[in-house]
Amino acid sequence: QVQLVESGGGLVQPGGSLRLSCAASGSFFRTNTMGWYRQAPGKERELVARITSGGTTNYADSVKGRFTISRDNAKNLVYLQMNSLKPEDTAIYYCYGAIQIRNPGFSNNYWGQGTQVTVSS
Repeated sequence: QVQLVESGGGLVQPGGSLRLSCAASGSFFRTNTMGWYRQAPGKERELVARITSGGTTNYADSVKGRFTISRDNAKNLVYLQMNSLKPEDTAIYYCYGAIQIRNPGFSNNYWGQGTQVTVSS
């Protein structure tokens, strides 16, 4: 059973920072691309950032220059450092991972339960 567990959300003032963490646990061969999505009330879920196992990153235009995604492959962790937060960053942030259970085999997408980030004064 593969699980992704997020932590680090909370309430922060505009201009502040938060760091989200996501840990993959269970029995699997390896994690491939991992990343973060978010969903604000009344809006569709959108990609925030993702990172391949080799370290290649992609960001939504709205967070470029403010957010940084990183990972620790040995510990199956992915992080999202969020700086200069804005009220429009308020959302539930979901971790996801393309995880390969067996070798050889294909990756399947797994999701965390989500963590609330609220940016408000």
